Amino acid sequence: MTTDKKKFIIKTPDGQTADLTHATTLRSNNLYPFGRHNYSIYESPEGVFVRGYNSGEREIMLTGFEIIDEATARNYTHTYTREDE
Repeated sequence: MTTDKKKFIIKTPDGQTADLTHATTLRSNNLYPFGRHNYSIYESPEGVFVRGYNSGEREIMLTGFEIIDEATARNYTHTYTREDE
């Protein structure tokens, strides 16, 4: 991600980038404490769809991002549920 606090630019593990500064959140589940249940599905103004995910970090909301196709984004079902301690 960028250090410019006014921009929300992500980078995927394979090096792709997407500007989500003005993106629409299609759905999300970002509850603290964070964990694998956290995710967000974004649509950028340019029509790029991005899934943000959490790899199990308790103190970081989203730990990674991937670019996905529109059908996957619009029909996304998250595989993890929140497990309260």
